[in-house]
Amino acid sequence: MKKNGMATLRFALAGLLPVVALVAQEGGRGLSPSAPPGNRPPPTSPVTGNAANGKNLYFSYGCYACHGYNGETGARAFVGNWGSLGTERAFITFLRGRVNAAPLIPSTSMPNFSEASMPDDRARDVYAYIRSFRSNSPDAKSIPTLSAILAAAKAAK
Repeated sequence: MKKNGMATLRFALAGLLPVVALVAQEGGRGLSPSAPPGNRPPPTSPVTGNAANGKNLYFSYGCYACHGYNGETGARAFVGNWGSLGTERAFITFLRGRVNAAPLIPSTSMPNFSEASMPDDRARDVYAYIRSFRSNSPDAKSIPTLSAILAAAKAAK
């Protein structure tokens, strides 16, 4: 491999290290977009940020645009499938992602926030706010129409 090729490979691998560390820390579930949504309770790890400040930051950074107003709606809902949001540290690691390395394939997914664009204290505040989110979805068994559809589907087999 040429010298420039090795430099590019090292640069790409350096960008993957935080992602690999996060996935390992989260037991392999951290970044999986295909992870089935569950009805898992939110994490219970300690939170040190201020949720009231975090609410303002959640809106000013535009997080609601993809995650909805309560983390349960929008294109990238996470309530019930907390993934990489299990701990404050994992959340901040996820935010930093590939900040210092350009991705080989440009992505339209969540932006990476450097320490300069979202300092750790602000990130902790956002994390405190999103940790206050709770699922408002009813249990599937309590939706009569859905239950009737499922029963009819089973009967048709």
